[in-house]
Amino acid sequence: MVMARHWYSSSPVVDGHPLLDEPGFWPAYLADLADGFAPEAFGSDAGDADAMLDTLHDRSAWPRFTVPLAGGFAIVVHFNSGEEFTTTDYFLTHPDWSQDLVLASDDQDRIGPGLCWPELAALLEAPPGAAGVTDSHARLLLLLPVLGDAAVPEEAVTAVVEALVVQGAPEASEALARHLLQGHPMWGAEDWWFDDDEQSWLCEGEHSPRKVPLGDHLPLQQRAALEACLTPR
Repeated sequence: MVMARHWYSSSPVVDGHPLLDEPGFWPAYLADLADGFAPEAFGSDAGDADAMLDTLHDRSAWPRFTVPLAGGFAIVVHFNSGEEFTTTDYFLTHPDWSQDLVLASDDQDRIGPGLCWPELAALLEAPPGAAGVTDSHARLLLLLPVLGDAAVPEEAVTAVVEALVVQGAPEASEALARHLLQGHPMWGAEDWWFDDDEQSWLCEGEHSPRKVPLGDHLPLQQRAALEACLTPR
């Protein structure tokens, strides 16, 4: 079961942001999505990737990353090594909310996908003055596990290749980018459509939390702010 985010307050959570610049981070972080690709495909050493995987799965220190969004929203990425296996939870948060929204989780409940490509593309630029993960390339790669869209355009492939290359991958990274865009192996790529009445993207995926409009339980003003946050500018 996904751990509610407030329960993490009594857990050994540590700031994960310094890890983003460490050798081997991206092949370790994206290991589930990149099955079949060696760390060298990311421009990394296998030993560095293995060491980073140990760090991400350390039972005594659970890394947390915050992707700040417009309007005070954020996506918080939490590693959880309290059970037999390490899992990763992705929460959509806002300081005014009493309960966070779970976008995706690779625990035994397998929740996802939580974003379609138009939404993810709208989140790549950080708001001015924000704290957390603000680099657009790092934001894209960090949120890739939440994505699962069967209709990603070619611009998505181009964006992922660019992000990989900026993070140290070889120029010829198209095959890796296309593989990463196939979605997390727990939920894959699904069909999405935009509901004009609800003003929200919806997903057909069996395990997706997006079968219902995102934030449909929120007050109208908060839901409108959430829709604006996820709308391409």
